[in-house]
Amino acid sequence: MAKAQAPSSVGPRYWTVPVGRALIALVPAIVITFNRDHSAQLGLLAFGAFALASGLLLVLVGPRTLTVATDRSLFLIQGVVSMVAGAIALGFHAGGHGFFLFVVSVWGAVTGFLEIYAGIRVRKRPLPAKDWLFTGIGGALLALLFLLLPPNPVVSVGLFGAYLVFLAVFLPIAGLSLKWDAPRQRSGATASSNSAPNDLDSL
Repeated sequence: MAKAQAPSSVGPRYWTVPVGRALIALVPAIVITFNRDHSAQLGLLAFGAFALASGLLLVLVGPRTLTVATDRSLFLIQGVVSMVAGAIALGFHAGGHGFFLFVVSVWGAVTGFLEIYAGIRVRKRPLPAKDWLFTGIGGALLALLFLLLPPNPVVSVGLFGAYLVFLAVFLPIAGLSLKWDAPRQRSGATASSNSAPNDLDSL
């Protein structure tokens, strides 16, 4: 008997989520890259706007495009955490460099773990497992570097800008790969279901 393909953990419109996250990351990435002022205040404003907007996207759009309840919960929690971190960063944008390191580190560790766990759960499906793993590892690595690197605002804000550039480049590729992969997945599932009766007749 032919082995039926495992059902997808993402809906056909999920590709809009990573593409949307990339567009949100692009704006603060440009601001940081082309701004000579790499102060902690700029970092908090850029992070706050990015985290709040991306969290809102995950809360409003993410759960609607996922087909598994656990994944919906994970991304909903990730969105809420991002919104809270972003609101705190914007509300206390004059908190200084130490506060910037603390907020981004906690956010990166929590959301990174959630996304890594989500990727491990669907590891049998290359898409979207590797995408969630890469972005999750990116957030966790950002948090780790913030803890290990010397406390220099220029370095910290520049590093956060580099993380945003990574998202702006990687996430569109991930999203479009999912979009282009969807028709192949549907045709493969149809072929498996059509071949099942023939396999039974041959027994």
